[in-house]
Amino acid sequence: MRAMSTGPFFLGIDGGGSRCRARIRSADGTLLGEAMGGASNIYQDFKGALGTIMDTSREAAKQAGLRTEDIHAGMGIAGIVTSVGAEKIVEAALPFASVTADNDAYAACVGAFGGGDGGIVIAGTGSIGFALVGAERHMVGGWGFQLGDHGSGAWVGHHAVRRAALALDGLLQPTRLVAEVLSRTGANRLDLSRWSEQAKPKDYAQFAPLVFECAAQGDVQGMMIVIEGAAAISNLGRALLARGARHICLLGGLAKVYPPYLDADVKLALSNPQADAIDGAIMMARRAQGLPERWS
Repeated sequence: MRAMSTGPFFLGIDGGGSRCRARIRSADGTLLGEAMGGASNIYQDFKGALGTIMDTSREAAKQAGLRTEDIHAGMGIAGIVTSVGAEKIVEAALPFASVTADNDAYAACVGAFGGGDGGIVIAGTGSIGFALVGAERHMVGGWGFQLGDHGSGAWVGHHAVRRAALALDGLLQPTRLVAEVLSRTGANRLDLSRWSEQAKPKDYAQFAPLVFECAAQGDVQGMMIVIEGAAAISNLGRALLARGARHICLLGGLAKVYPPYLDADVKLALSNPQADAIDGAIMMARRAQGLPERWS
């Protein structure tokens, strides 16, 4: 795709724990380029995340026939917890016409409700609840793998691997889930220990689809993990409802598999997002340039 207008042009970045997605639109909303890269959580690896963001942005810009210097960038990035993280992005002087950065949950919420009020629960590699109510932000969870991310893909996978370790010691009845996990990590104490020493959240998250598949087939260990994870996701949604959000969008890689397991009150509040987090980041960049968030 090639840019045909004179601009301005806007880039949206959705930088998560497993992948980075970039999209470029013209001022009228025309799609000009898209690209995908690897992990881009600045909390886990600031320098590496910025490198991934730039590589992905350049690929999208190449498709659009633009230089990154001609593009206003909006970035929703995992790992930005306070303004300090956003300031570090700006201070990095990335080669864009302008840079607006915020937490990936904020960008996702802006996209989901077109800049209006509402709440989102992201269940991806990590997990977080975020709501915009009037002029106030409300965040629950989002502490990262070491402190939280309950119900996330990484959390689900981590619990599966922990159960595999218990099974190796004869402390847990093996099931198909346990066998599948051990086939990927190594089926003895030494191999599993070595795997876990190098494992990152995204490595644990790769087991999440397997856990849900096994749970749907009646695997006891998979069912226990999914039920506990769904309770955690329901708690995030309920906390946002208590803070004034009237509707909740469930987003992330596990958004399609969790709903049947959620608590009834959270299910009733679920709604479909208007746009995704990448377009939410583009809306951030547009707002920073004094333009309406929506292009149509």
